[in-house]
Amino acid sequence: MQDLTALPNVHLLMLDVTSPASIAAAAKEVEAKTGGKLDVLINNAGVQYVMPALDLDIEKARDVFEANYWGSLRMIQAFKGMLVKAEGTIVNVGSGAGIFYMPFQSQYNASKAAINQYSETLRMELAPLKVKVITLVAGNITSNIVTNGAPPKQLPEDSFYKPIEKEIAKQEPFTSMSTSKFAGEVADEVLGGASGRLFKGTNSGIIKWLLPLLPQWVFDKLVLANGRGLGKMPVLS
Repeated sequence: MQDLTALPNVHLLMLDVTSPASIAAAAKEVEAKTGGKLDVLINNAGVQYVMPALDLDIEKARDVFEANYWGSLRMIQAFKGMLVKAEGTIVNVGSGAGIFYMPFQSQYNASKAAINQYSETLRMELAPLKVKVITLVAGNITSNIVTNGAPPKQLPEDSFYKPIEKEIAKQEPFTSMSTSKFAGEVADEVLGGASGRLFKGTNSGIIKWLLPLLPQWVFDKLVLANGRGLGKMPVLS
């Protein structure tokens, strides 16, 4: 973000979307800077948590929803007056993970499925207020989320998934769209007056067009074949 400080029309703010006090302070400063209007709000904050569902730390699982879901709701409520006044646009960054269930990411998948659904419902509710809502179903984008939410090197000693612990610990070798290209495409859509679900990023086209056509058994077979060694799990008898 530091490279933005040199731009004359950019004002950086401290913001923690899990803190109501931080959001309130940011909203107050934005209101002062813009005269009480906000044309575009982009909810992009997010965290990842890689862990088998049976081994989740519940508090860490809550943290995922605090950032990925509740953080967006807090932001929208804090800035709603400015957005309605400007007849602005809200961009909620969902994910293809909310549609395609990647193993060992149950909380990330669930939080993104929640924001996908919330965002589309919000779009209908805000239409009479002339506020547009974009649900950004993102594919693979270059970001720090994988680094900051890296897979665990070790699983709990009593985990049923110990036999594939090393597979789970591997980073997924996805090809990702550059952050700048992704941001440029999203900006073009916002400025063009887009609303509703938008699929952007590497592999997003597959999620949009191919997945709905796949039979369940084919989908499950693909997940087992590529789900961090899940297909190598010994079957308990």
